[in-house]
Amino acid sequence: MYILGINAYHGGASACLIKDGQLIAAVEEERFERIKYWAGFPVNSIIYCLKEAGISVHDLDHIGISRDPNANILRKAQYAIKRGPSPQLLLDRLRNRRVVGKISTVLCDYLQVNRRDIKADFHNVEHHRAHMASTFFVSPYENAAVLSVDGMGDFTSTMWGSATGNKISVSGAIHFPHSIGILYTAVSQWLGFRQYGDEGKVMGLAPFGEPHYVDKLRKIVRLQSDKTFEVDQSYLRYQAEGGTMSWAGGQPKMGRLYSDKFLRMFGDSRQPNEILTSYHEDVAASLQVITEELEFALLGKLYEETGYDRLCMAGGVALNSVFNGKVLPNTNFTDIYIQPAASDAGTAVGVCYYIYHQVLDFPRTYHMSHAYTGPQFSNGYVESVLKRRNLGYSTLDIPELAKETARLVEEGNVIGWFQGRMEWGPRALGNRSIIADPRRSTTQQLLNSRIKNRESFRPFAPAVLEEYTGDYFDQSYPDPFMLKVYGVLPEKQEIIPAVTHVDGSGRLQTVSKDVSPTYYELINAFYERTGVPVVLNTSFNENEPIVCTPEEAIDCFMRTKMDVLVIGNYLVKK
Repeated sequence: MYILGINAYHGGASACLIKDGQLIAAVEEERFERIKYWAGFPVNSIIYCLKEAGISVHDLDHIGISRDPNANILRKAQYAIKRGPSPQLLLDRLRNRRVVGKISTVLCDYLQVNRRDIKADFHNVEHHRAHMASTFFVSPYENAAVLSVDGMGDFTSTMWGSATGNKISVSGAIHFPHSIGILYTAVSQWLGFRQYGDEGKVMGLAPFGEPHYVDKLRKIVRLQSDKTFEVDQSYLRYQAEGGTMSWAGGQPKMGRLYSDKFLRMFGDSRQPNEILTSYHEDVAASLQVITEELEFALLGKLYEETGYDRLCMAGGVALNSVFNGKVLPNTNFTDIYIQPAASDAGTAVGVCYYIYHQVLDFPRTYHMSHAYTGPQFSNGYVESVLKRRNLGYSTLDIPELAKETARLVEEGNVIGWFQGRMEWGPRALGNRSIIADPRRSTTQQLLNSRIKNRESFRPFAPAVLEEYTGDYFDQSYPDPFMLKVYGVLPEKQEIIPAVTHVDGSGRLQTVSKDVSPTYYELINAFYERTGVPVVLNTSFNENEPIVCTPEEAIDCFMRTKMDVLVIGNYLVKK
């Protein structure tokens, strides 16, 4: 049985294909369209998934999308009557409903097939139910508490419940217009980070500041006695003026979310080209604190309601790795699982498994233990590209390649590292990565200014051999998906300064030999040379989506200050 899941007309358009409960492929459309967070219809992702399985659209048994126009329809109508949203908002939502509700027609148009020739049943899965399915159904747990928090989807910002076996039970939700995610985006915009998906920059800025303005933010978002929250909408424009997403040309854009009242409280917004001041850093720190307060309250409520000590999280807010790293030390939960594409892209996975388990009642047989679900390229293809580009190269077997790369990293070279299947989710996890020496204090500035071309405060991730995690960090709980920030032990901070943030933390990836053998071999070779089982890892890109193809990797390598490209079994030097 083949099931295709789709996230479309929302940030992070994506597709996923499963066969008899096993994941065959999952990929985000941005990797093909080369526009970050691409938000149109993921036709290229769908074609890739079908090709990876060796099937056509006619072989699919079920097709689903992570939007349900009928979800919360009564609540939507009541809100519209009561608050009278702007005509533009109503038009936007009507257009969105029409497109999402005709997903079968849209799919057939893009694939140029006749609807009558497709045997698949079509499903609309409510947004947050898809989020919840995307994490629990691929987790290793038999039962767990489940929490989904993001900006907004199907008139809901937050949903929680419990899960056992092949069923998820929803016990509560927070609805439009109250949203942690929208508040976080609004403050991100005020701070000058106005591109869709820039919220991570605020998380990176927060450690530089002090949370002096938490009390001001508590006037905007209020914790309720039942441990939920409400947002004072007078500080935001979303509910009245829409702030809705547009995706002309696939580029997702959000209107201004903060109101004039917000400006009276915090002052004029920062322009993108203006210098970041200590005031901006303090506001960012305050936003992070209030976000954590609200999430901890929700987790406390969830633990009390379920009694489960295992937790699964999803939604865009689940990418807040600073908070994620604090969950186990500060709650009653003993285990946590977050799938690598926790944001809206991940709902494509959720749709597949919601249909397979929740709707069709099949038992669970799959655990997402790695994120390598995208395209891969043979050595023969890679070599042909290198020859077409007239690039000189050395050919090495993997053990020698790992040793030579480790030597080059030790000498201070920056390495473009391209191996195997592309990662699922926003983090490069050793298959589409830039690798450098974490021991050099100058590495962070070098990468930000000369290769990544991004803000100087942005940190880089340590990739650590799993068995040495506790030797370098204040927690040893594994995180193969780079979704948690741990404290770097004080005595290790001077050893790996390039991956230690200003507050002494690091967003780490734990690397196991079983899951990532080639990547593990590289880090282990570096460990054998230096005594440090850690390398600096960042995504293989330059202000663009992570590279997908050998051609894109070569282009990025040639136009930046990287020193060496390691692609398949081939090593290229400038």
